[in-house]
Amino acid sequence: MPLYRLVVARRDPDTERAAIERTVLDYFEGWFGGDPVRMERALHPELVKRSLEKGASGRETLRTITAEWMIEATARGEGKNESPSDLRIEIELEDVLGELANVTVRSAVYTEYLHLARTSDGWKIVNDVWQPTPGSAQ
Repeated sequence: MPLYRLVVARRDPDTERAAIERTVLDYFEGWFGGDPVRMERALHPELVKRSLEKGASGRETLRTITAEWMIEATARGEGKNESPSDLRIEIELEDVLGELANVTVRSAVYTEYLHLARTSDGWKIVNDVWQPTPGSAQ
């Protein structure tokens, strides 16, 4: 049994799955390839990307990154600097309900939990909670 469940009225499930996966690949491959066009295409302008981090004092903080920051950082090539030869991108589409999708992405560098929404411009990543993949150099 697949890890995802598609509940999409009057839409082809295979087409929806492909469009969601294309958005996720635009995001990951855009970051690691230094392609801000792909990154911008994948992100909703109001993206909230968060990670739990510990400061030097050991105090936990919630770091928040915006779509604007991600697009600019991609253009600067920040992702290209951390790109392994084999990204090993694994996409698990867990659920699609109407205009919303829940996806887990595991790569050699990051593990990310994504929420996507279908907009008039296609599927866009609206929320992202992430951490380095265990065992990665990050």
